[in-house]
Amino acid sequence: MASPGTRTQILDAAEQLFAERGFRGTSIRAITNLAGANLAAVGYHFGSKAELLAAVARRAIEPINAAQSAGLDRLLAETADPPVADLVEAFAGPLFDEMPGGARTSRLIVTILSDPAEEMRGWTGPAEDAVRDRYFAAFRRALPGLSERELGFRLRGILAVAAVDRVDADNTRSPVTGEAARHWAITFLAAAMSAPPTRT
Repeated sequence: MASPGTRTQILDAAEQLFAERGFRGTSIRAITNLAGANLAAVGYHFGSKAELLAAVARRAIEPINAAQSAGLDRLLAETADPPVADLVEAFAGPLFDEMPGGARTSRLIVTILSDPAEEMRGWTGPAEDAVRDRYFAAFRRALPGLSERELGFRLRGILAVAAVDRVDADNTRSPVTGEAARHWAITFLAAAMSAPPTRT
């Protein structure tokens, strides 16, 4: 029987390789080689490569979703219609604060957003959908002039900007870190979210 430690080693290896190579560019053999595990361990713990990806993504995203949900709860306890800047801080802040894997998690998020493989979008479940839907509804109330499509585009932009910034900060050892980076990013993103609807 494979040990719990083997499961964690496989998750760590898979997160690194999925982030670097995408879903289709990552083989089970490459994952098990990096993890120091045998091929059967993936089937034992996860069942398939797609289910392994889902486990990797949820492990990375769940702490972020939990913090996002808690932040929205706090805002809604104060007012039924939080302003855009407060919503952006509650949504984007955890992307800076709640990444246990640091830049590795940021790289995974960038890959999830950009990889054309359907599996990169098919892993979400009710918990992830609930957080997304609650924020979407709150932003719709705060930005009634935006179409659903443009609002969805802007929310994806928040994820992309935050994740790319964290990857870049790690790659370049940027001097802008911590609260300064968080504050600058949220100020920029709040302005972007508050922009008038795009004319078509």
